[in-house]
Amino acid sequence: MTTPDTPSSSRRVAVVTGASSGIGEATARTLAAQGYEVVVGARRLDRLQTLAQEIGGRAIALDVTDDASVTDFCAQLDRVDVLVNNAGGAQGLATVADADLEQWRWMWETNVLGTLRMTKALLPALVDSGDGLIVTITSIAAIETYDNGSGYTSAKHAQAVLHRTLRPELIGKPVRLTEILPGMVETEFSLVRFDGDAEKAAAVYDGLTPLTAGDVAEVVGFVASRPPHVNLDQIVLKPRDQASARRNVKTG
Repeated sequence: MTTPDTPSSSRRVAVVTGASSGIGEATARTLAAQGYEVVVGARRLDRLQTLAQEIGGRAIALDVTDDASVTDFCAQLDRVDVLVNNAGGAQGLATVADADLEQWRWMWETNVLGTLRMTKALLPALVDSGDGLIVTITSIAAIETYDNGSGYTSAKHAQAVLHRTLRPELIGKPVRLTEILPGMVETEFSLVRFDGDAEKAAAVYDGLTPLTAGDVAEVVGFVASRPPHVNLDQIVLKPRDQASARRNVKTG
């Protein structure tokens, strides 16, 4: 079995999208520590370059909502063994009645079509690797709904269905698929959702201990270290202080 710790000429390559911060950055560090050559992609190239230097990886600008950007990114890859579809996010907390269509479009473009673009583009290389792995970071919002979250929950449900549909479609091919569904994780996620309002973002986690980006990254690392015959289909992880998308120690 090929392992990450092979000579550089056959070193396994992991691609991580949305790697300029949060779960993506932590995942890149975890996989690099396991011996992977990690290629990180995101729009904030300055952050990516700093990360790549620290982990001995490669940084390539990537906007998963842009066809040309995805094509250019993938054209620079000679080999791909692991794809971590992490790029995504949420905007707004409007009701369905007050839904902002531009926010919905952004969430669907980023979470759903972004995952589709990257997966479709890199699937041939993943198959050719002989032991490909696709990890898609969705959310408990892919299996639950909550008030004022329809834009994000619908996008995450769609992203998850895309990923889950691949599982039977790829039966017989050397590609494993794992969906990771985190609950509350303290990253820049809430800051983006609240349009940069740091006070509102911090208030989300007041009174409870959320997961960290590193917690999720450790799970990705565990998945990536399994032997080729083991497929971890779905992994749901939440902080102890959270029971569901609607219920935690603050909400009772």
